[in-house]
Amino acid sequence: MSIKRHSLNYFYSIAQKREYSCKIKRSEFIAHLAYVETIEAAKQFISQISEEHKNATHNCWAYIVGDNGQTYHSSDAGEPSGTAGKPILNALKKYDMTNIAAVVTRYFGGVKLGIRGLIEAYGQTTEAAIQQKPLKKIVKTVEFKVTTTYDFIEPLKYNIKEQLGQIIDIQYGAEVQLVVQVEEHLQKPLRNYLQELEKVGKLKLG
Repeated sequence: MSIKRHSLNYFYSIAQKREYSCKIKRSEFIAHLAYVETIEAAKQFISQISEEHKNATHNCWAYIVGDNGQTYHSSDAGEPSGTAGKPILNALKKYDMTNIAAVVTRYFGGVKLGIRGLIEAYGQTTEAAIQQKPLKKIVKTVEFKVTTTYDFIEPLKYNIKEQLGQIIDIQYGAEVQLVVQVEEHLQKPLRNYLQELEKVGKLKLG
């Protein structure tokens, strides 16, 4: 499924798995978060946590993946419709997260929480896990592969920097090969600059 997100040049995720647990009206809630890059990885994490807590009353979950946070899914896993998966997902969206999977495990303590109580419990437990540590900022970038001559490499390096690009790899052989990275929303001036140089034979792209 796809989700419409407001336009951002960056999103957030986490660098390492994290876990947060709390008790709400005698039920234990445990939020598990993991960085994932694909739907398959998200499903694998969800299955792993569900197996580790197979005796739990519920293992509810949500994930968001994609460079633009455009793909998501969630599940109430037996809780009343809309009381678990969606609150977990909404917590992830609130912090502009992507490439993230969340499972909230519940061990029922004998006291029913009601619809509103469940929504708050799943959402707040997820948020508490998110807030444990600073999030990892993911900046959307594009890359250009450039081949040029030795006599042009120094002015090229200078102008790439002026166009807010960054050389992330450079190889010296018969010619000089570079990989240049720039933030996606800043790419146009650099792209135009490189294309103009290609037209006059100063470099080759690709």
